[in-house]
Amino acid sequence: MKDGIHPKYDKCTVACACGHTFETRSTSPTIHLDVCSQCHPYYTGRQRIMDAGGRVERFRRRYNKSDAATTAAAAAAAAAPQA
Repeated sequence: MKDGIHPKYDKCTVACACGHTFETRSTSPTIHLDVCSQCHPYYTGRQRIMDAGGRVERFRRRYNKSDAATTAAAAAAAAAPQA
């Protein structure tokens, strides 16, 4: 490796907004995070799934109707005599 062209890679302190800190290695001496694995809802088990205004249910109803109509049309086509 050539001298003087590579960035300095030293220990780095990573600090989260929740107060959790840990050390790693980086070219920056400190890194500040808004969310880490100690406070993120996915990792802590406090995750909530929000159904905004019943959109999921409306989607299910729409595509269940479509599947029923497709099934009925396929049954009618199979029952019709072929010419």
